[in-house]
Amino acid sequence: MRVVMFGYQTWGHRTLRALLDSRHEVVTVVTHPKSEHVYERIWGDSVADLAERHGVPVLLRNRPDDPELLDALKAAEPDLIVANNWRTWLPPEIYDLPPHGTLNIHDSLLPAYAGFSPLIWALINGEPEVGVTAHRMNAELDAGDILLQRSVPVGPADTATDLFHATVDLIGPIVAESLELIDSGRAEWTPQDRSRASFFHKRALEDSRIDWTWPAEDLARLVRAQSDPYPNAYTYHRGERLRILEAGVSRAHYGGTPGRIFIPEDDGVVVVAGPHARRGDAPGLLIRTVRTEDGQDLPATQYFRTMGGYLTAHPRPGR
Repeated sequence: MRVVMFGYQTWGHRTLRALLDSRHEVVTVVTHPKSEHVYERIWGDSVADLAERHGVPVLLRNRPDDPELLDALKAAEPDLIVANNWRTWLPPEIYDLPPHGTLNIHDSLLPAYAGFSPLIWALINGEPEVGVTAHRMNAELDAGDILLQRSVPVGPADTATDLFHATVDLIGPIVAESLELIDSGRAEWTPQDRSRASFFHKRALEDSRIDWTWPAEDLARLVRAQSDPYPNAYTYHRGERLRILEAGVSRAHYGGTPGRIFIPEDDGVVVVAGPHARRGDAPGLLIRTVRTEDGQDLPATQYFRTMGGYLTAHPRPGR
């Protein structure tokens, strides 16, 4: 088959790698220009560089809505478009252009976690598994019929970085198998159960701000979901931003006001957390490692020399 690829960052790079390694011909690649957005600098393997090294024509676009792009795609005469991590909507005149339509590779187990940053949101929400879905693109975001899905379990200590590496390794095999099913006429497409669909927005730095009224279990997952190289979960202490690099859930229950720096426990320091913290019937967040504004990584037991005071969502309470 003649294949056009739309994609960006490492997800797109792995997809293009699988296409180049297949027996099919990659005739054109469309990718985004390099971005300085904080989340788009992460996992930034260049789709354009890989395509150019293999002599594949590359078109750079922020949006796919100009006549020149459509003309180039028509001239390429693709049998299939494959997309992964294309960051804007594709119009029907593009996704329906090839005889086999467009195969989108999405890093969640659709219909759940359509949209953006699915691994991070799934980890925050305590999902037991994550994965990758190959589905046919249609007019609704990540809603088309499913061809293949592959999953990996989420371990109790897994970070978003761990889950990225686990799921990105699924891309090559799922792309290769999907192409063979489509080309051989053996593809079986399963409609999504739209009653189970959920949609998530792009993450921004505001989404990493710690809300101490969250239960400690949720905050521990937030910290794991914001592991390096992602922007870390953060709070404020004495007017300075403090990043939380490693945390867990305390053994004991602690009561009081959310955000109170309370007591050492084991290898960390407990901060009171939760919507009903005043009752004292739930654990706190056990902070183990922090990063200061000047870039120092410190054990919490070394950073918090004395107990008392508060961690807050803003430089000063109420601000």
